[in-house]
Amino acid sequence: GPSIMPGGQKEAYEAARPIFEAVAARAGDAPCTAYLGPRSAGHYVKMVHNGIEYGVMQLIAETYALLKAVLGKSNQELADIYASWNDAELNSYLVEITSHIFRRRDEGGKSYLVDEILGEAEQLGTGMWTSQSAMDLHVPVPGIDIAVAMRSLSALEAQRKAAQSFLGPAYVPHPTDDETLSVEHIRRALYAGMIMTYAQGFAQLRVASNKLEYQLSLDDVARVWRGGCIIRAALLAGVERAFGGAPDLGNLLLDSEMAARVAERRKDLVRVAKAGASSGVPIPGLMTSLGYLDSFRAGWLPLNLVQAQRDYFGAHTYRRVDREGVFHTEWTGE
Repeated sequence: GPSIMPGGQKEAYEAARPIFEAVAARAGDAPCTAYLGPRSAGHYVKMVHNGIEYGVMQLIAETYALLKAVLGKSNQELADIYASWNDAELNSYLVEITSHIFRRRDEGGKSYLVDEILGEAEQLGTGMWTSQSAMDLHVPVPGIDIAVAMRSLSALEAQRKAAQSFLGPAYVPHPTDDETLSVEHIRRALYAGMIMTYAQGFAQLRVASNKLEYQLSLDDVARVWRGGCIIRAALLAGVERAFGGAPDLGNLLLDSEMAARVAERRKDLVRVAKAGASSGVPIPGLMTSLGYLDSFRAGWLPLNLVQAQRDYFGAHTYRRVDREGVFHTEWTGE
């Protein structure tokens, strides 16, 4: 059955509840449906679901690029790798179907179907809407943003091919970095990136719930997503637990257990980022995950300089760390 994300009038939901619960997918004994909130709450949750979907698909595609271009894995080996990943902490619908895709041969069996598919990913707009809404709400969702951008970039095939004559080709056969990249590094980096993609989506839901008065219970959202949808994943059990224990949690990375899972994999994200950079393999999603992690845990960011620049050219003022108030400086004076 499907994951069902209804919003609107509570009375209407209660009337339809027996039907929804009968046809919905189940995670354990619980049906993957719940009343999410008034008005467009259900539609908004579904939109963010799709934004997370964009982000996770981009991360998986980048692991494919690393496994194929840097480690030289064949399609059969790729199928086995993703199947083994799906048997452990990366268990999820998207990793599962990825293993199936690499086993499928084209008509006649002479080649693998995935190798015959044009590398241009289309989009219907829900990922873009998620990014646009996040910007309106001032919620950083860089993993989703870069996934949307990469789909647009994938459509510029003629320009990308022409750019090779000016910029040189990507995918250097032999990485210059001395550190060895392994399948395990890539697996661990993907898991960390997936957690941060979910964290960004749930942070957006938290702010949207407050500002749009959706009254979302984020543990219910996590439960509803645990079965019957594209982003179902084993890690959602931890997400449900985190928000169930702290309903007002502002970001999943502020949960000690989820934060620890990401922190202990930072070195894997670094290793993967180095390998991608030295090999010329484009992995902006994984690199963005590392940047988001380091930015989110930074007690100081260099944006004090940006605010000083804004005050210099536009008199936009600034606040100080040593006293209260709003200040402006005539920067060209004494």
